[in-house]
Amino acid sequence: MNKRNYAKELENQISDFQKKKEYPRLLLHACCAPCSSYCLEYLREFFDVTVFFYNPNITSEGEYSKRVAEEKRLIEEYNRQIDEGCFDGMNSDENARKIGIIEGNHDPKVFYDAVKGYEDCKEGGERCRKCFELRLLETAKSAAENGFEFFTTTLTISPLKNADVLNEVGEEAARDMSQKSGKTITFLPSDFKKKNGYKRSIELSQKFGLYRQDFCGCSFSKAQREKEKKEREGELNG
Repeated sequence: MNKRNYAKELENQISDFQKKKEYPRLLLHACCAPCSSYCLEYLREFFDVTVFFYNPNITSEGEYSKRVAEEKRLIEEYNRQIDEGCFDGMNSDENARKIGIIEGNHDPKVFYDAVKGYEDCKEGGERCRKCFELRLLETAKSAAENGFEFFTTTLTISPLKNADVLNEVGEEAARDMSQKSGKTITFLPSDFKKKNGYKRSIELSQKFGLYRQDFCGCSFSKAQREKEKKEREGELNG
């Protein structure tokens, strides 16, 4: 079986929209501002984008507050560029459209319930898939409720996230929600890390002084990062 090129699939869909002079409404699940930075810079040229910040996996209230505040600040910066017609240092122009945001309910208990029985899985394993399923199904639900035909996620920009898994989960969520709602909800294929997307997100994070966390968000990923950090320090001190 040929491996899918999600980045190319997205380009082809965008090309079709441009030929029809369409700017579809897109609900973009966002995990954090650094990952959103490139995705929004790219997508706002071709879609009416609204960010859906739904991340119950961020189990620390302090961490959650910090991340959602940075997401809102980034969106304000991008929208200000449009108001002022100034896109210095950006790969954007007058075609860029303003970005909205919907903040989902933040209840870590929902996350813990979703990953129950998978607590001991390694980062990137089945526990992460359960987390993706939780967040993308809720994004699909919000898309159906708020009149979005398309949704996707910033998660594919991370080199640590498997684009095959994320696109599979997103497409499953779209089918499930389309059946439940009676509306056509489509998951937009993506692999935002491709074509230097991840590198660009680092550049934009530096440009806007964005807070960059060093773990995905849940208590399990934080514990793993702290363990790895101690192991590295032990090797250096050994």
